[in-house]
Amino acid sequence: MPTPANPRPGLLAKVGVPLLERLATPHSPDRYLEMINPTWSLREVRGVVTSVHRSAPESITLQVQPNSNWRGFQAGQHVVFTLIIAGVRRSRCYSVTSSEHHRDGLLEFTVRKGPDGLVSGFLHSDLAPGTVVHITQAQGDFVLPSPRPAQVLLVSGGSGITPVMSMLRTLCDEGYTGRVTFLHYTRRAEDVPYDDELTRLAAEHDNVQLLRVCTQEDNDRDGITGRFSADQLEQHVPGWRQATSYVCGSARLVEDVRALWAEHDLEHLLKAEQFDPPAAIVPTDGEITGTVSFSKSGKSADNTGRPLLEQAEALGLTPEYGCRMGICFSCTRRKTAGNVQHLHTGEVTTESEADIQLCVTVPVGGDVTVDL
Repeated sequence: MPTPANPRPGLLAKVGVPLLERLATPHSPDRYLEMINPTWSLREVRGVVTSVHRSAPESITLQVQPNSNWRGFQAGQHVVFTLIIAGVRRSRCYSVTSSEHHRDGLLEFTVRKGPDGLVSGFLHSDLAPGTVVHITQAQGDFVLPSPRPAQVLLVSGGSGITPVMSMLRTLCDEGYTGRVTFLHYTRRAEDVPYDDELTRLAAEHDNVQLLRVCTQEDNDRDGITGRFSADQLEQHVPGWRQATSYVCGSARLVEDVRALWAEHDLEHLLKAEQFDPPAAIVPTDGEITGTVSFSKSGKSADNTGRPLLEQAEALGLTPEYGCRMGICFSCTRRKTAGNVQHLHTGEVTTESEADIQLCVTVPVGGDVTVDL
């Protein structure tokens, strides 16, 4: 198994790296380093998979030892995995599930196999200890505030459990004494990764309230059933209006939670992250108009109303992307003309120069030009 360390750092990182890059031109020094050890790199974060196990019928949990370029993470953040599958680079976002205070240096991820998941399917079928993976530094603002709030509500559905699991582990490791409610929705009880650990954490910490809800089974193991609703919160989570809250899961769950918090003017207490693409926006007048132009490539076409990433790909362009859900920002590009709307927030950007995420942005109200 490769040893994930790097032959650097200190003064070499500041002075030696640029010199090595000049000497190695036209190739990257990494090309030579990885011939010695595939986890070595001057700048990139690479890691070696140290373990893989099935944590639920459709989920695997893996641990990765990153090289010394890794700068750490905050609970709730994600990284972008890049893998070569059938000769093509594929990138996907996965949340770190470890506690911020884990001492073994290992990063843990849990990946659920999607029905059409190219990367998740590859990870389930081909990943084994010793595999070297390329990951980014930790990203995202779906994180716990510092100092910690007096009360925390963590709502998740399906694979959305991963970032909030990191938050719960972190709070428990810190000896956090405020009220924590962990409200998780799943179709079946057996689909819950970390089920035994959740039971243990709730038993060991009097301030942790565990509510696991099965939406397709007559199973009230924690005394709660059915899909997310205001009545559930009123009955089972007293004081939810005062909690700093997080929701991660399907678009339906996230939209339901957002709507309830908006109804009570509590948006400032809620952070949300969803794990499936947002629904397209239908113009109020029912008409999709305008032209989408990509200035660097010189290509343009009639606006189809689809996200700009899809419209670029339909023209044969291959912009960089990662999650395709508005999480990783890999597809961020500069809009130089026109108005666009964010599919998650509904916010319309009218400034002539603005950085936008192509995967979750659609043109509205006329022609749009993107620097691509």
